[in-house]
This record gives sequence, structure tokens and C-alpha cells, in this order.
Amino acid sequence: MPGPMLRRMRVAGILCALAALLLAPMAEATDLRVAVAGADGRPVADAVVTVRVARAPPGRIQFPWPMAIAQHHMEFDPFVLIAPAGATVAFPNLDPVRHHVYSFSPAGPFELRLYGRDESRSVAFRTAGVIAIGCNIHDNMSAFIYVVDTPYAAKTDAEGVATLRDLPPGAATLRVWHPYSRAPDGHTERAITLAQSGQASERFELRLRAPRDAGGHY
Repeated sequence: MPGPMLRRMRVAGILCALAALLLAPMAEATDLRVAVAGADGRPVADAVVTVRVARAPPGRIQFPWPMAIAQHHMEFDPFVLIAPAGATVAFPNLDPVRHHVYSFSPAGPFELRLYGRDESRSVAFRTAGVIAIGCNIHDNMSAFIYVVDTPYAAKTDAEGVATLRDLPPGAATLRVWHPYSRAPDGHTERAITLAQSGQASERFELRLRAPRDAGGHY
């Protein structure tokens, strides 16, 4: 059994290690607020905002929202979903009719043949890119999955604002995508430099085309 002196030395070592952790400086990071509006000044919802940095944190990318797009009231909900590459997305049917969900997008083509109320199907999306989704029975239904390989991603709310938190300082690329943007592939981007800490803000103005149906989302 270790003697009293050895035990005291071990306790002192543990206390020193804890003190060093408590006194160590907090990792510096910046919160970025991005406002997106149309050419008419109106806020644009459902725009995907991503930031790419030189060195992203290691580990699996996870987001706090559900990895699901429901069929409800003859619409897809949500209209735009951000998902990390490798995620499995569920497609529950909450409508009293059957749906046939599909995508021809090169980043993740799939087909979920007719299934009814309270049934669900799922698809894994392994490649970053935009997945346009439709229903083979109801042409007015549309949605998009934006698959990302960066943990720094958010979607604008009804006020056209997205906030990305805990971004590392330094050079970065800020990108905004919207399904109705007239920009090439729907993307607009710019280079930015993030400060050591605090809050930063950016603003984008998008030129939008009209949605294909009266139920568009902006």
C-alpha cells in the first residue's frame, strides 16, 4: 500500500492538473450572423449558409435538428434540410394518401416507391451536394436536402438570418445557397477573415427567380 507521503503527492499532482485546466485560456472563436435578402430587400428564408475554414475540427459532423423530411398536408416538411455527408434521412408519410418520393440529383439519386400513412422510408446520403426531391404522384411537392462536409452550416429563418457559432479565427470562405437563386448552381460566395473572438456580421443580396408553383418558399 502506498504511504501517506506518496498519496499526498498524487493528490497534489491531480490538483495541479485541474488548476492548469481551469486557468488555461478559452479557445478563441467567433459567432457569425449572416442576413440574406432579395433584390427587393425582403428577407429570404431557407437559404443555406456554410463556412469553410482551413482546418475544420475533427470528428463526425452532427446537427441538432432531426434528419427527416415528412410528407404532411401534401407538402414536404421542411422545405430545405441541411444534412452532414453520411447521414441517413427519414421520409415519414403523415398524409392520408400514398406518396412516391424520388430524386434524380447526381449527388444522391433514390426512389421510394408508393407507401402510405404512418409508414416511413430512409435514405443514406454519402456525398456532399444538393438533392432535389419530388413526389412522382403529386407534382406540386418539392424539397431539397443540402448535404455538407463542413460542421459550420445553418439555414436562414423567416427574418432571413442565420447564425453560425464558434467559428475558428482566420481566413474562410462564406457561401450562401438558395434553390431559387439565379447564381450559378444557386451559390454565392465570398472570402472573409474571422476575428479572434466576438461577433461578426455579413449580408448577402440574392437575385431570385420565381418558384415553379404558387406554394413557393420565399
